[in-house]
Amino acid sequence: MDQRAPNLLDEALGLVDEEKTKPWPLSSRVVLVEDRVETSGAFVLHHLLKRALSPHSSNDVVVFLAFSQPFSHYDRVLRKLGCNLTAQRENNRFFFLDLLMSEFPDGDEENKDGLVALYGKIEKVVSTSFQENKKCITIVIDDFSLMEVAANGSTNYVLDFLRYCRTLTSAFGCSLVVLNHEDIYSSIERPALILQMEYLADILIKAEPLATGLATDVHGQLTVLNKEIRDEQGSSRNKICNFHFRVKENGVEYFYPGSKT
Repeated sequence: MDQRAPNLLDEALGLVDEEKTKPWPLSSRVVLVEDRVETSGAFVLHHLLKRALSPHSSNDVVVFLAFSQPFSHYDRVLRKLGCNLTAQRENNRFFFLDLLMSEFPDGDEENKDGLVALYGKIEKVVSTSFQENKKCITIVIDDFSLMEVAANGSTNYVLDFLRYCRTLTSAFGCSLVVLNHEDIYSSIERPALILQMEYLADILIKAEPLATGLATDVHGQLTVLNKEIRDEQGSSRNKICNFHFRVKENGVEYFYPGSKT
């Protein structure tokens, strides 16, 4: 992809001038990525992970909760994007929590204790990093639905876990990035879990198939809702951006509907 071309996702998230901006533009914000089976939003996580670990970024540390894929998968994908996760892990900028085989013991108290223990690990990394002047920290959950599975379907407890992680955004200026699959709840009309997660999010990114069906050169569309953006007069407003995307081997191309022939 032409590096001089505007990156519409970065523009929607306010990351265009990130190298000149302090703190990290997503600091103290919750980013929720919702996708569907036929339109994966994993590339958004990969992009934010790369930006967070950029050598020019003011964002210093990433804590990654992996329920979906092993470290080798993310290391391979990010290498194609020009980011070496192995080196970042050795430099204590990337903390990878492998939770693929995690399953908390069945029972309400056991599920609660398991999530409390997991939160304790995250809080320890965050507080230690903050004390070491790592001022900007990003927490990533790669599959919230699998976290719910690991917790034996304890929806209230995983939502409480999410709320506790959200407190870190205000206490330490962290960013929280979460991926969830909207269509696994399709049998329930606007379930409470989705509504609660969307309420907690400061930025909602939806990856969806095209309304017109499959296309060879367009893989889907992104809608980015950026809540409570401050304008020059200090007024608060919501900003909505919508554009198409095409996933390539070494990146993603973004463009407005109708701009490609």
